[in-house]
Amino acid sequence: MPTPTVEHHPSRGAEPRLDGLAPAALPHLQAAAHAIRDGAEAVARQALDAALALAPAHPELLRMLGLLHARAQRHAEACAALQQAVAQWPDYALAHADLGNAQLAAGEADAAFASWRRACALAPHAPMPWFNLGRNLQLHGDTAAAIEALEQAHALAPEFLPALILLGDALVHTGRFDDAAARYRAALALHPACGDAWRGLANIKTRPLPDADRERLTAALRLPGLNPADRIAMGFALGKVCEDQQRYEQAFAALDQANAALRQLHPWNAAAFRAHADALFAASSGLPTARDPALGHEAIFIVGLPRSGSTLFEQILAAHPEVEGASELPDLEQVLGEESARRRQPLLQWFATATGDDWQRLGRRYLERTARWRAHKPRHTDKLPSNWLLAGVLGAMLPGARIVDARRDALEAGWSCYKQQFYRLPHFACTLTDIAAYLRDYQRIMDAWQAAEPQRIRLQRYEALLAEPEREIRALLAFCGLPFDPACLAYHQASRSVRTASAAQVRQPLQRDTARADRYGARLDPLRLGLGLPMLGR
Repeated sequence: MPTPTVEHHPSRGAEPRLDGLAPAALPHLQAAAHAIRDGAEAVARQALDAALALAPAHPELLRMLGLLHARAQRHAEACAALQQAVAQWPDYALAHADLGNAQLAAGEADAAFASWRRACALAPHAPMPWFNLGRNLQLHGDTAAAIEALEQAHALAPEFLPALILLGDALVHTGRFDDAAARYRAALALHPACGDAWRGLANIKTRPLPDADRERLTAALRLPGLNPADRIAMGFALGKVCEDQQRYEQAFAALDQANAALRQLHPWNAAAFRAHADALFAASSGLPTARDPALGHEAIFIVGLPRSGSTLFEQILAAHPEVEGASELPDLEQVLGEESARRRQPLLQWFATATGDDWQRLGRRYLERTARWRAHKPRHTDKLPSNWLLAGVLGAMLPGARIVDARRDALEAGWSCYKQQFYRLPHFACTLTDIAAYLRDYQRIMDAWQAAEPQRIRLQRYEALLAEPEREIRALLAFCGLPFDPACLAYHQASRSVRTASAAQVRQPLQRDTARADRYGARLDPLRLGLGLPMLGR
């Protein structure tokens, strides 16, 4: 789910943060702030240099310098500048908050949270430090603490929409659906065309939206001057409410329009993706043999097409007393990104020169970054669906890890993707044709990996789980090297934060009536054609 972001703006007028700043430096500070906002690094640096020449080492100028470095992803320089600022003004809450952002970007999560909490302590009656802390706690997976911080932000600024929305999201993740819906409804009372609030309500998938919501959405979508992001989110929500009411023609029309708008903003290139996936597969096939075949045993990766049951499989595993469910982690991609930055080469360029020792070092780096998920249990899940692209990389980097490939009926999974708004853009799910192309690439490559290394990769079918739950759960646990535990059969009773669009669904017992595609008839023929299935329109 997306999280609202808030920019820190420059000082206006005579504020305490300008104490000691030479008047002649103020125009340069303002120019730098605008240039940083607009991404004009050279202009910002020139203005800051001019300001620092007039007021050397002023904390506000150092803070702006830190923001400039942060925008350019020079994380060490950003931390250094911001640490200088707080060293001179230890009670400067805004600088502590910005320092936390820079520290997290530099991979110093513990220091970052200390900085954000310091900002809250220094400005306990200001909503923004609490919102900043809550937002980052939520991103970090500490949902209970995030709720506390976001409730504080909301209490201090009841009409601040981002806090209301993010609080609703956090409550959904913990299964408090009534409380979450109340926050989304409060946001709509303030702003009836708030796309994020409608998105939140629609993502509580087990709860049908009433006819009044269909009428409100239809009316809101007619308003002139709507923000495109709000219009798109409301379109997906309208599709959901129409499907709930069995208005399938209207549901398809709303989803078709929302997806077209999203694709126009962020076009997906299926041919370029296929070339990238094939290049990754070819390069991964020649990686060196792992030095330590057990490295990564702690991790269980769950990959596949979104909306294929991956959250359900994670919930089952996370009900086991030895497994922590960590949801969709960015760490694998970030470790590889760190190495690309260190080598100053794209991923595919340094593959050929990476040694077995290099891959072992990267595997250990991943385990270091994810160690917090194993603070109480020895193993953790990593459920980022797109990690299927890195299945071969994992063989060299974390050879002891297990990979669960979540598969669902292709037509149902593809249609479910089309109904879901995704936030990693561009995304393949905006046309039925692109969904089919992506699905073919994914299945082709994962089938090859699974055939070559069945001891490392398990194809887990959603429909098989529905048909024989206990047999499939026992087989899944055995593949992961886990003893059977009956708690996994009652996975829906597990108390954990679920941070995906399936948060409501996995808190129910198995539902066998999840198929929806047949209700849309020939409208899904482009997807059927791409999947090689018989079309209904002929």
